[in-house]
Amino acid sequence: MTQKKNNWKNIQQGTKSVWAGETSLFYKGATQTPVVHSVTFGYEDVDTWFDVAIGKQEGHIYSRNTNPTVAVFEEKMRILEDAEAATSFSTGMAGISNTLFTLLSPGQRVVSIKDSYGGTSKLFLEFLPRFNVDVQLCETTDMDAIEAEIKKGCRVLYLESPTNPTLKVVDLERLCKAAHEVGAIVVVDNTFATPINQKPLQLGADLVLHSATKFIGGHSDAMGGIVCGKKELIDKLFHFREINGATLDAMSAYLLLRGVKTLELRVKRQNETALAMARFLEKQPQVEQVFYPGLTSDPGHEIAKKQMTGFGGVLAFSLKGGFEKVKTFLNSLQYAHLAASLGSVGTLVGPPKVTSHVEASEEERKQLGIPEGLIRCSVGIENAEDLMADFKNALAALD
Repeated sequence: MTQKKNNWKNIQQGTKSVWAGETSLFYKGATQTPVVHSVTFGYEDVDTWFDVAIGKQEGHIYSRNTNPTVAVFEEKMRILEDAEAATSFSTGMAGISNTLFTLLSPGQRVVSIKDSYGGTSKLFLEFLPRFNVDVQLCETTDMDAIEAEIKKGCRVLYLESPTNPTLKVVDLERLCKAAHEVGAIVVVDNTFATPINQKPLQLGADLVLHSATKFIGGHSDAMGGIVCGKKELIDKLFHFREINGATLDAMSAYLLLRGVKTLELRVKRQNETALAMARFLEKQPQVEQVFYPGLTSDPGHEIAKKQMTGFGGVLAFSLKGGFEKVKTFLNSLQYAHLAASLGSVGTLVGPPKVTSHVEASEEERKQLGIPEGLIRCSVGIENAEDLMADFKNALAALD
């Protein structure tokens, strides 16, 4: 399908979610993107085949490289993030690992924060050092310390905001500026915020990535990753991925496309519910602390207010009494899945020791400021009043 060249500059995110990448009719007049399961694509003559192979003409050759269904998903996400280009991956972690291994070589230095997602943290602590990459992890909310480490030398600055699972916020614009002063490439994990709530590229980032498995897809039925940003960098990521083989399959791309069409609707509802839940939990005697940047009491609130248009659908809270209380509380819930992942239409809850930081030891979680009594809650699209009543009953079970 040949896409119409639309000018998306003044089009709002909800309209982009539905129409971006899909403004022309598909095969036989279909209005919805077809799932193209073909592994290989044939040509009637060698000259055309060769022109496609060298990029002189649009087309597809082999689905490990490109696929029509996947291409539509990439284009939609490119437009939602206001990026020059985008490329996709089989999972969010495939996107993160491929990005880091594409951009970093032995002897180079990456600066990041201590509060990154558990899988990302493992890349920094276990895998990259094996390839002689110098890794410096800084206190997440100490902007001065991060800037100081950047000035010592930095090939890649890798940020996540809000962080998983304690919802810490970093000043993206300030750190992007510091990184560019030394010629560093800035990568931002925008999974928690989504392009509805935050635009890292507009704040100075070079690449923005998502675990599309989460809010982008929104239904916990498809896995994928997406990276958007400068074309020069995306071309390098694409080349690494096509050889590395961490390719997004057509069926997952179709499911993610279907999910992203309701992204703005879902995220706005989840923003409202998460804020209501955070305010509710902050008043409960059984709750030790609530982590959510939408609260005026949160240390990251002012920065979040500056760089976000909504505070997201994920919050965290710690219970008095530690992990035993966590088990009692979770077992008492009715309208929540006790499961890993986040960003789904149904509420998902769990402690970091079995979700975001299952790979980390108790001591490592403690060093990261993650209490054993912490519960991460990704609110769904249920009615907030019902969720609060359910949580209130579960809290009562702790007394």
